[in-house]
Amino acid sequence: MKENIYNRSIADILAHFRVTTDDLQKVMHEALKKGGDYADLFFEHTFNNNISLRDNEVNRASSNIDFGVGIRVVVGDQTGYAYVENTALEDMVRAAKTAASIANMPKEVSSVHVDEKEFRNYYKIEKPWPDFSVNDKKSFIQRLNDRIFELDNRVVKVSVSLSDTTSYILFFNSEGLLTWDYRPMAVMYASCTMEQNGSLENGYSSRAYRKGFEFLGNDLIETLAQEAVAKTALMFEAVKPKGGEMPVVMGAGGSGILLHEAIGHAFEADFNRKNVSIFSDQLGKQICNSQINVVDDGTVEYARGAINFDDEGIESQKTYIVKDGILESYLHDRISAGYYGVKPTGNGRRQSFRHIPMPRMRVTYMEDGDMPESEMIASVKSGVYVDNFTNGQVQIGAGDFTFFVKTGYLIENGKLTTPIKDINIIGNGPKALADITMVGNNLKIDEGAWTCGKDGQGMPVGQGLPSVLVSKLTVGGE
Repeated sequence: MKENIYNRSIADILAHFRVTTDDLQKVMHEALKKGGDYADLFFEHTFNNNISLRDNEVNRASSNIDFGVGIRVVVGDQTGYAYVENTALEDMVRAAKTAASIANMPKEVSSVHVDEKEFRNYYKIEKPWPDFSVNDKKSFIQRLNDRIFELDNRVVKVSVSLSDTTSYILFFNSEGLLTWDYRPMAVMYASCTMEQNGSLENGYSSRAYRKGFEFLGNDLIETLAQEAVAKTALMFEAVKPKGGEMPVVMGAGGSGILLHEAIGHAFEADFNRKNVSIFSDQLGKQICNSQINVVDDGTVEYARGAINFDDEGIESQKTYIVKDGILESYLHDRISAGYYGVKPTGNGRRQSFRHIPMPRMRVTYMEDGDMPESEMIASVKSGVYVDNFTNGQVQIGAGDFTFFVKTGYLIENGKLTTPIKDINIIGNGPKALADITMVGNNLKIDEGAWTCGKDGQGMPVGQGLPSVLVSKLTVGGE
């Protein structure tokens, strides 16, 4: 009989990591005894499996196991950090002493009262990945490959991959919080190359969720196949438009990259605490149209960026960054929250036990407005419609951004006309936010495999947007 992970207790998870509460107390004592204000222990055991197909056959599979504990000591806004790749008591104590060296005010430390806590689960799974073998997954990879070839005789090459990750997390801090999490992740990706009259084009599709083996199914295969082929086929019809400053309608879903890159990073509190962000002096001020509400939300069920609690033990929540056009809150970890005298927002995240937590986004989106997308398009005499992005980058200080748009459409006299491809959208985050004049009623959370990079750490995130009209952005075309 296969084990139900949700029947486990704290005692089971402690045993999983081969530690006891006495061990935790001893390590915590070493972490605090030089005068640290706060300390936490972040245990992680992660299994990652990948399987991929190329040239019509499954030809690669790999697995990786990561195990260890990171120990953090905070003094004011300074952090001491050390980690070990095991949970032997003597090694954890040594790491705690290293992390504690940031402090130099020795003090008496009493045992921490242990408060076991269970948080709401936003990604309860049905079929844990460790219960399934490579052979269980192969048929889904092969079926996706075959379906893409079936859909269009111009397809000449297909690549498919499936990645599944399972992470056990155990967390203990100097406030006495003792809790654990079981974090699944699944990503399926397909790309295809098509040939028409000697010309080659390629496109891709992906889906990513915090789900178990139930993630796989006929609907997923059909959706990915149809999307990859449709995106690629459109490229044969597309042209590069004439560049310049013009209105841009950003379609629902993937256009959420505007929020993530151009605006979201600038709302992370560490950039504001250090006066790097262009929004550092804008808290409580009107920064855009009063119709606009921007949210960072860790509670979107099964989303790639969802978390039950952050990597500092703060319960997940929905945080309004912008409310009715007013900058309501930054995204805080414990350090920035202490600096601003507010509660943490559950945005303290880390790539693994080897990394310190910092303010990071989870699922960032704009709430619905009241405008049908068709009316936005109809209001534009000459501009572009975009909804298929591949990447972007931003200068946090100035707020200047560039996005690469894979495909979209010209808007001519209020109608979508010629498909366009391979253009850049260039602008300034605060200005673009202020220049949003219409907000759609069709919010969509994009379900692609988005990963956010910051200070060398990659994090799974989500993003979404209803369609919006930005009155002017620079389009880099011909």
